Amino acid sequence: MFYREAGDFNTSYKQDNQTFPIKFDRWRYYAVLAVAFGVVPFFINDYWANAVFVPFLIYTIAAIGLNILTGYCGQLSLGTGGFMAVGAYAVYKLMTAFPDVSIVIHVILAGGITAAVGVLFGLPSLRIKGFYLAVATLAAQFFLVWLFNRVPWFYNYSASGQISAPERTVVGVAVTGANTEAWAKYMISLVFVVACAWLARNLTRGTIGRKWMAIRDMDIAAEIIGVNPLTAKLSAFAVSSFFVGISGALFFSVYLGAVEVGEAFGIQKSFLVLFMIIIGGLGSIFGSFAGAAFLVLLPVLLKNTLVGGFGWATDLAAHFELVIVGGLIISFLIMEPHGLAQLWRVAKEKLRLWPFPH
Repeated sequence: MFYREAGDFNTSYKQDNQTFPIKFDRWRYYAVLAVAFGVVPFFINDYWANAVFVPFLIYTIAAIGLNILTGYCGQLSLGTGGFMAVGAYAVYKLMTAFPDVSIVIHVILAGGITAAVGVLFGLPSLRIKGFYLAVATLAAQFFLVWLFNRVPWFYNYSASGQISAPERTVVGVAVTGANTEAWAKYMISLVFVVACAWLARNLTRGTIGRKWMAIRDMDIAAEIIGVNPLTAKLSAFAVSSFFVGISGALFFSVYLGAVEVGEAFGIQKSFLVLFMIIIGGLGSIFGSFAGAAFLVLLPVLLKNTLVGGFGWATDLAAHFELVIVGGLIISFLIMEPHGLAQLWRVAKEKLRLWPFPH
């Protein structure tokens, strides 16, 4: 009975249109941010940072980006791994070419470079859609991986073909390189994910978000009522690629530190992010968080349970993980196509009505 609109009086349109109309939701949101910024950094260690928190935050940014393109605009993409590679190599070139510039600026610029590449590969969406667009973005995935493998300039003519992130600091604290503390990795990833989530939420609730959803629901009708398919689709590719590029830059520089493009940003990365938004929920910012959390925590849980608890072989547990993920995707598509986000919405609605019948 504490989860009600009763007693929340809105005196302006701005208050009436806020993201969290119920006061309890707003306080819950502030409490989560307070714990994330004020509590977790003091208790986090290397295991929790590298196994759970940092990959969860970085994959969340990638899932938000793909959700904007696929969930909000209806443009299916299988090139997420390739666009993450663009962000990774862009931030590497910027870090080595301009060592005195802040890593934060480099990551944002890497997102901008990826946005430009995303618009280029988004041009086919003006003519094709659905399965054919998915094949076109899949071609982008293979082309980008091939390009970064074959052109030595991208990895500064290294004999091994591997790129390594040099040490960079923010306000005097190392956030990349071998000497980076667990809490520093976590904090820079958290700042980026909060900023990206805030930006994505406002974009999807504004005019541009309504245009994306109009194109998604029925592009012909959207064009009739005045939505320009050219600007709507290409803006979705640009914004989506911007977020994915930021995630790729952080994945390389903050999380891994050194990568080879074929191993780190292969086609499996594209499918992993796609599975995140399917399980989490298409067309939902919260669904991006839920899907990323689920698919980051699942391998950790299975490894600790099957390998550590029951003594299974690591490769057998990895294959079993694929079976579980595949089964969950089929189950969600059949029973709850809107994913974990819809289950969360239903649970909140039932709580609002309890204990009254409905």
